Amino acid sequence: MAKKGKKIRAAQPKQEIKETGNSLSDLVSDEMLAKLKNAKQELSAADEQKKELEKEKRIQERREREKNKSFGELLEEYGDKGAKY
Repeated sequence: MAKKGKKIRAAQPKQEIKETGNSLSDLVSDEMLAKLKNAKQELSAADEQKKELEKEKRIQERREREKNKSFGELLEEYGDKGAKY
């Protein structure tokens, strides 16, 4: 049998990650952070306003549908639930 040659691996230096304490807030200037926070607040305010408008629109559309129902639709929906005179 032939001998299998052992593979000699070169010792690879381990890459060490040093903790330098750099975070995103450290890398970005204070002025830029203030701008980003301001932009975030503006976007969240715009999002809230958009949600409120959509909610009002849904309420208005529901009122309009209720207002425009025919007698047959109202009778089908409410049936004999009303008081009889």
